[in-house]
Amino acid sequence: MEHQERVFSGVQPTGNLHLGNYLGAITKFVALQQSHQCLYCVVDMHAITVWQDPAILSHNIREVTAAFIASGIDPKKQIIFNQSQVSGHAELAWVFNCVARMGWLNRMTQFKEKAGKHRENASVGLYAYPNLMAADILLYHATHVPVGEDQKQHLELARDIAQKFNVDFAEAIKAAGHHDGIFFPQPEPLITGPATRVMSLRDGSKKMSKSDPSDMSRITMTDDAETIVKKIRKAKTDPDALPSELDGLKDRAEAGNLVGIFAALNGTSKEDVLKEFGGKQFSEFKPALAELAVEKVSPIGDEMRRLLDDPAELDAILKNGATRARAIADPIMAETKKIIGFI
Repeated sequence: MEHQERVFSGVQPTGNLHLGNYLGAITKFVALQQSHQCLYCVVDMHAITVWQDPAILSHNIREVTAAFIASGIDPKKQIIFNQSQVSGHAELAWVFNCVARMGWLNRMTQFKEKAGKHRENASVGLYAYPNLMAADILLYHATHVPVGEDQKQHLELARDIAQKFNVDFAEAIKAAGHHDGIFFPQPEPLITGPATRVMSLRDGSKKMSKSDPSDMSRITMTDDAETIVKKIRKAKTDPDALPSELDGLKDRAEAGNLVGIFAALNGTSKEDVLKEFGGKQFSEFKPALAELAVEKVSPIGDEMRRLLDDPAELDAILKNGATRARAIADPIMAETKKIIGFI
């Protein structure tokens, strides 16, 4: 078994990539490529757990790819690919459908939230989604996965599946030369500093979301400078000046959100921001935040638009990434089949 640290990270191609996706996940991915071997996957098979318009899905797959590259992930050094081009994801997911137990999936809170009252109408894919996520990770024997709070339970499940597979097939795994009896390693969550939870610009109690009906609630990665400035100018705030201490942000969700966005874009802490702007009004803080957001986000948006104008280049990058991903996945999948007893 190779013991190199390998990171698997996936982003769903569901359109309208926004500042929350960027600060919460993509900036972390950019930093990780310095220290780990990384697979950056556009998880298009997860996207279709709810119906997608095919033409829009194709566009969205390319958009996430463009965002990865524009944000600073190097497709020559790291592997950027889309999930559906590597058949091992689907094959291993089926094996895991047969390893995972109904009781385990019934405990998954995300399914309950997403399916809501219409459980009977949800796709089987939405229900079994965590088994595919486990396959995404374990297909590469990934050791670490950057996960937000909402995916922690799914990573726990991936660990349970790995352990049950190792126990169920212990004899065959040892016979295949894994004397420690471990074929699938248990992936660890990678907590990369304080997760930046970016909230809606219209309501500080809700996460910034692509599904919010108001476009003013989010800054998308392809917004131009003028749009970014307008959205920040109109962002909801309160009439009081900014506090000098972190405690002063309690019960001021919108103020806390804007201070957090400034800190994340600037690579500093909320405390540092309040040292600089404590006692100042939003009329002074918002223009500074807008300027910073334009400086950081605009170049990414420009580069994304340039890449999206040349879909053939993006498709070639994905194809190359998929070939390199398969080079890791195929031998692991072949050995999995042998352990199970497939011929």
